[in-house]
Amino acid sequence: MRVLEKLNPNKVFYYFEEISQIPRGSGNEKAISDYIVEFAKDRGLFVYQDSAYNVVIKKSGTKGYEDSQAVVLQGHIDMVCEKNNDVPHDFTKDPLKLKVEGDFVTADGTTLGADDGIAVAYMLALLDEDGIKHPPLECLFTTDEEAGMKGAIQFDGSVLTGKRLINLDTEEEGKLLVSCCGGMKVTTQININYEEVSSELMPLFIKIRGLKGGHSGSDIHLQRANANKLMGRVLKAISEVSVKVSKVNGGLMDNAISRECDALIFVEGHKVEGLKAIVDNMKATFIHEYKGVEDSIDILVEDVCGDIKYIAFDEITRKAVVDMLILIPYGVKTMSVDIEGLVESSNNIGVLRTMEDTVDFICAVRSSVASRKQLIFDEIETIGNLVNGKTFATSSYPGWEFNPNSEILAVTKEVFREFYKKEPVVEAIHAGLECGLFAEKIDGMDMISIGPDIFDAHTPDERICISSTERVWEFLKLLLEKLK
Repeated sequence: MRVLEKLNPNKVFYYFEEISQIPRGSGNEKAISDYIVEFAKDRGLFVYQDSAYNVVIKKSGTKGYEDSQAVVLQGHIDMVCEKNNDVPHDFTKDPLKLKVEGDFVTADGTTLGADDGIAVAYMLALLDEDGIKHPPLECLFTTDEEAGMKGAIQFDGSVLTGKRLINLDTEEEGKLLVSCCGGMKVTTQININYEEVSSELMPLFIKIRGLKGGHSGSDIHLQRANANKLMGRVLKAISEVSVKVSKVNGGLMDNAISRECDALIFVEGHKVEGLKAIVDNMKATFIHEYKGVEDSIDILVEDVCGDIKYIAFDEITRKAVVDMLILIPYGVKTMSVDIEGLVESSNNIGVLRTMEDTVDFICAVRSSVASRKQLIFDEIETIGNLVNGKTFATSSYPGWEFNPNSEILAVTKEVFREFYKKEPVVEAIHAGLECGLFAEKIDGMDMISIGPDIFDAHTPDERICISSTERVWEFLKLLLEKLK
C-alpha cells in the first residue's frame, strides 16, 4: 500500500509518491528526467529532452480550446538534499521515506522534495487527466535549479510556443508572485598547508547542532543562526588554548542556511577542560543572542573514535580559515525602499568544506539589484584576498522584473477572487525563480508564480500541506479553464 494512497487530490499525490522513489538531487536528474520522458511516450504525447535533461511535454487543448494560445506550466525536477547527521540516507540511491502527519506530508529525517516535486506532480496529473478543460499545454520540467538554475540557463526557449507561463514554485498559498531577485553562487578557496602534530595531543570533534536552518532566500529575514558562522566564532574563541584545526565541514547546499557544522581539532590533554569551558560559554552566548529565534542550539565536544591522521592546518592556514569565517557576510544586506518588508540583497555561507588541498566557502548571493549583487561578490572577493584565498562565481542568474501590465496576472486575480472569495496577495520575493531566465530567453513571456503551502523547505523538517495542495489544484484547474 502506498503511503499517500488515500490523499486527495489522488492523482497529484500518486505522482508525488512516484517521483519520491527516484533520487533527484541537483546534478543527479537523469533518472527522473527519463521517467518523465517515458511517461509522455506511454501516452503518445510530444516530448523533448535536451542534453541538460530538461524535458518539455506538449498536450493539445481540450474541446473548444484547440485554437487557444498555449499555456506553459513550469517547475524544476531537482531537490535540495539535506538530512540529519544521524539519518543513514544516501540521496544518490535511496528513495525518500514519506510520512503523513495530520494535514502534512513530510519525510523521515530528510528534505521532502516538495520544492519543487509538487510542480512535477501537478503537471503529470494534468497531462494524465482527460476531464479537465484547458488550452494547449506545454509542460517544462527543468533541472539543476537548486544548484544555480543550470538547466534553465541551458534550455532552448524556441522549443516553446506559448507566451503565458505559470511557474509552480511558490511555497505560500494565496500569494501571486510577480517578481524575484537574481542570484550568484560564489566560492572562495583557501589553500591548505598541513603540518604533522604530536600523537600525544588529544583529537576532539566540536559539533554544532540543533539549528533550524531554512531557505537562504525566503527565510533569510528570520535571522536564524548559521552553523558555519557560529563555528568561526567558536574556533576563534578556543584559539587561546593553542588548538590545532584539522578539518571543518558544515552545510550541504549553498542555498540552505547551514544547520550543522563539525570541526576536528587537536589539543593538549591538560587543556581539554579549559576548552570545554570556553565552548560552554560560547553556547550560552549563542542561546542568549538567538533567544526567540533558535530554541535548540547545542555545541558538543566529543572524543574521536577510530584511526585518524595526526595532521592539521599550519598556523597561517588556521588563521586564514577562522578570519574568513568571521568576516564573510551572512544574512540581510539591504532592504527594498520600494516594497515594504522585502529583502533586497543578502548572502548565505551555506557550505564549508575541507577538501584535499583547499578549504572551500560556498555562498548564495542574492539581490534584486544587479549592482548590489556584484557588490556582495566584490566584498567576498576582497575578504578572500586578505586571507590569500581565490574567489570566483560558478553561476549567475537574473532577477524577474515586475510587469504592471501583465495579462496573466489580471486573469489570475479574477480567478482568485472567484475561487477564494477574497483578494490575493501580489508579492515579490527574495528568492530565485527561473522566470528571470525565461524573460531573457523568450520575448514577451507573461508570467505568474503560484503554489501550495510548503514549510521549512531545504531542511529535514520540510512539509507540504495536504489541504492546501488540494485547494491549489482546484484553483489551477479553474485558472486553466479561464485562460481560453
